[in-house]
Amino acid sequence: MDLSIIIVNYKSRAKLLNCLASLAATLSGDLQKEIIVVDNASGDDLSDLAAQYPDLQLVISASNLGMGGGNNLGLDIASGDYILVLNPDTVVKPAAVSILLDYLKNNPQVGLVGPKLLYPDGSLQYSCSRFPEFFMPILRRTFLGEYFKASRDSFMMTGFNHQEIKEVDWLMGSCLMFRRHLILPDGFHFSLRFDERYFMYFEDTDICRTVWTKGFKVVYNPQAVIIHDHRRESARHPWYIALLRDRITWIHIISWLKYFKKWGFKSYHI
Repeated sequence: MDLSIIIVNYKSRAKLLNCLASLAATLSGDLQKEIIVVDNASGDDLSDLAAQYPDLQLVISASNLGMGGGNNLGLDIASGDYILVLNPDTVVKPAAVSILLDYLKNNPQVGLVGPKLLYPDGSLQYSCSRFPEFFMPILRRTFLGEYFKASRDSFMMTGFNHQEIKEVDWLMGSCLMFRRHLILPDGFHFSLRFDERYFMYFEDTDICRTVWTKGFKVVYNPQAVIIHDHRRESARHPWYIALLRDRITWIHIISWLKYFKKWGFKSYHI
C-alpha cells in the first residue's frame, strides 16, 4: 500500500464530507491508498460514509483521545508506507497529494513534508514556524507581542518567500505527510507516532522535532496547495478572559508546558 490517509473527526461532519469529496476528486486511480476516518467520540453519525467511499475505514473511538491519540488510532490499522494526516476542515486542491508523495519518494533524506495552506478566501496561511522559545506563546496571545514584533514574526516565518520549497523547523499539523518508518543509519526502523501526552496543540511541533532529531528533514513544499478553514480556538477570547473561563486555552497552556518539560529550554533550530 502506497498511502494511508488519516482524518480525525470531532463534531465536523459537514467539513469532513467536503474534505472527502475533494480527495475523491483529486486522487489518482492508480494510487494504492486507504482512507481512515477516526471519530473521536464526537457523536456525529458517520455510518453512511462507507457506502459513499468503498476504500474508507471508519474507526469509532469510545472516548476523545485528542489529536495525537486519534491519529495514533488510525496509525494502528494503517498499512501504507506513507502517511497523510489531514484535518477534516481541509479541502485538497488538484495534485496536492501526489506532489507531496512524489517529493517524499524522490527525497529520501526528508522525513516529513507539508503543503502551502490557504484560507478559504485564498489568502496565505502561515503554516511553518521556528521551534518556539518558552515565551513565544505569550507574545502571540497578549499585547506584549506588539513590543516584540520582530521576534514574533521571526517565529512565524512571515518574511520568507512562501512560494519556495524550504527546510523548516516544524509545520502546522492540519496536513502532514511522512514516512511510516524512518530508516536510521544503523538500519533500525523508527516508527513515527504522535506523542499522546499532548491532548491538543504542540503534537505537530513535537513530531517534527522528532523527525529532525532522527536525522531527517522537515520540508515546506508550496507546490502542493490545501485550503484550510482554520480557526484559532485557543485565541477566540482576549487572553485575560481566556485564562479565566476558556478550557481550550488551558489545554494549550498545558501542552506548552509539557513540550518544554520534554525538550528542555535550550534553543534548537535547524
